[in-house]
Amino acid sequence: MLEGFPGFAGFERHTAEVNGVRIAYIKGGNGPALLLLHGHPQTHVIWHKVAQTLAQHYTVIASDLRGYGDSDKPQGLPDHSNYSKRVMGEDQIALMAHLGFKRFLLMGHDRGGRVAYRMALDHPEAISKLVILDVAPTLAMYEKANRAFATAYYHWFFLTRPAPFPETLVNSHPDVYLQHTIAGRSAGMKPFTPAAYAEYLRCLRDPATIHGICEDYRASAGIDLEHEREDLAAGNKIQAPMLALWGKHGVIEQCFKPLDEWQDLAANVRGHALDCGHYIPEDEPQLLLNEVLPFFAN
Repeated sequence: MLEGFPGFAGFERHTAEVNGVRIAYIKGGNGPALLLLHGHPQTHVIWHKVAQTLAQHYTVIASDLRGYGDSDKPQGLPDHSNYSKRVMGEDQIALMAHLGFKRFLLMGHDRGGRVAYRMALDHPEAISKLVILDVAPTLAMYEKANRAFATAYYHWFFLTRPAPFPETLVNSHPDVYLQHTIAGRSAGMKPFTPAAYAEYLRCLRDPATIHGICEDYRASAGIDLEHEREDLAAGNKIQAPMLALWGKHGVIEQCFKPLDEWQDLAANVRGHALDCGHYIPEDEPQLLLNEVLPFFAN
């Protein structure tokens, strides 16, 4: 068992060198492969309340994205392209190929959701089904941003400022940044166990993690938008069956029409809001399992 997380009983921790970086991941269970991707400012630990149940049906791989957790955190390039969702997705495609999985199920939350839908656009042959948690497409969110969104998601604009300005401020008090970020949502600190919070803080205390996070957001405000505009212009859509879920009490529900936005980018998508906030896997794990197990099985 991974220390402090009963939900990861039977899982093993590994690191693989793929796509020029080392990606940390855990693996457990049996059956078809399911890759889980976390969001900001977290790690694979976000899945600890659902992993055990999922592992009863699937071979579950939960990895740390490039720039996060215990994965490598390379210095960002001037155009931030090495943190584009395309490159971050290629890390994960290479990881799954390294593990012997050429085709797999995929679920991503928050930033992991953005990596996941880019993977589905760029590698349709690899993704059999896709679940996206509490995000709308990046381009739509930037283009339709209003005061309420910019206030709630201030970090979408703050973290994109040139280095080292945001890095310096977050590095000065990573604990304040973490608590403000995750406790500032509708559910407060309720979703987070002490062990999970401690793990997120451990990783955020590494200045390289903070740089990686900033580069992730800088890429999303630049090169990722270029890639998405190219998809829309070419009519390139996600072909895998897709389930979009979001929190009824979160910003996505309040500021956007997520299913309408996804229909512009996905050929076969359905979804709805759940009675929870942003951090669905930790806030309401059973609600999530009730949705994704039938979706993946059918």
